[in-house]
Amino acid sequence: MQHCDTLISAGWCIPVEPHGLVLTDHSVAVRDGRIIDIVPTEEARQKYAVGVLIDRPNHVLIPGLVNAHTHAAMTLLRGLADDLPLQRWLKEAVWPAEARWAGAEMVRDGTRLAIAEMLLSGCTCFSDQYFFPEIVAETAVDLHMRAMVGTPVIEFATAWAKDASECLNKGAELVHDPYAEHSLISTCFVPHSTSTVSDQSFKALRVLADQLDKRVQIHLHESRQEIEDSIVATGKRPFEVLDHLGLVNSSLMAVHAVHLTDKEISRFVEAGVSVAHCPRSNLKLADGIAPIQDLLDAGVVVGLGTDGAASNNVLEMPGEMRTAALLAKAKADNAAALPAAAALRMATIEGAKTLGLDSCTGSIVTGKWADLTCIDMMHLNSQPVYDPISQVVYTVQPHQVRDVWVGGKHQVENGELVHIDKNDILRRTAEWQQQIGGHKDRNSV
Repeated sequence: MQHCDTLISAGWCIPVEPHGLVLTDHSVAVRDGRIIDIVPTEEARQKYAVGVLIDRPNHVLIPGLVNAHTHAAMTLLRGLADDLPLQRWLKEAVWPAEARWAGAEMVRDGTRLAIAEMLLSGCTCFSDQYFFPEIVAETAVDLHMRAMVGTPVIEFATAWAKDASECLNKGAELVHDPYAEHSLISTCFVPHSTSTVSDQSFKALRVLADQLDKRVQIHLHESRQEIEDSIVATGKRPFEVLDHLGLVNSSLMAVHAVHLTDKEISRFVEAGVSVAHCPRSNLKLADGIAPIQDLLDAGVVVGLGTDGAASNNVLEMPGEMRTAALLAKAKADNAAALPAAAALRMATIEGAKTLGLDSCTGSIVTGKWADLTCIDMMHLNSQPVYDPISQVVYTVQPHQVRDVWVGGKHQVENGELVHIDKNDILRRTAEWQQQIGGHKDRNSV
């Protein structure tokens, strides 16, 4: 018999690759953190000498969900400034609050809260855009979470950097030390938007990203106001600005991409630009509904993100999947738009592709890291199970997540965090609430 560290047996296994496949009564064998086999359970029990056996007969085993865009530390600003349009939300609420509170300690505590929340809802990988990215990376390593850590680039001074030039210098350091070969941490550059980064800084960013072979993520065409302001200031739409500066290529991920012309979608395809779709954030800020089916029909790679907890207000991916599927149907006026299997791909392998991580995560394939999520279907809202993929997308709630593994490490077991002190996170969060909330009472955010 061959040895495996962990054998996970499930009633249904949805590997995502091949597309739409559902395997009944199958097991996934894990050794040294990686998937080594996917076989029928009866065969697996005869084939492997098992270190740990996880038997989940009424569960669905899927790849760990990939959150393609968030701002993890902003969990500590959750609910601070709700029901405002994007520009007022940023200028009157979020940026002043960040100027007052964003520091290394806040980022560490907010990121811990975010990671715990994401793990409990089945997410095993997230892409982050926030200040103090070195703290985000340290925290992800400490809590054993896969992360694409972005270096923010913005012109105005923050507690982390005095200008865009210092942002870029610090980002180059983060790439080289100590995460160049880390199994959990990848890095990229995340300029905030075309309105907050100068042409000169974009040119410097392009050179640096090319030299370091790093991806670039940017908020793009999130709102009509953003586009109108850009036309007034530059005579160009934001995407045209980036194209003119040489940023439009296969390393670019456009976050939101709500308002696109047919010509812009064609240029996305031509250049290989990918998209991070954040449907609930777009709804909450009244930014519009992205043309997801048009993007998919054209061949654009689209992943799924929650955005930050200050504008969502939760970081759970099952609900994001369901919202994305429903919105796509309404936008396309077509009930067949973004079917369940495609929505699940957006939350797994397609999200991994937008981050350049699809060779190591995003599907249940031999050789990939064992980033896995097991979902209990024995809940009233998910019964009966005719089509496991449809049930996962349209019915599953976060509390149904039973087990989560990141790189083979059992991070959630029986619905509880295994290696993370939930009570300590709650205590620290309450302390921040008292600080930030007390300040808000005295001075409006």
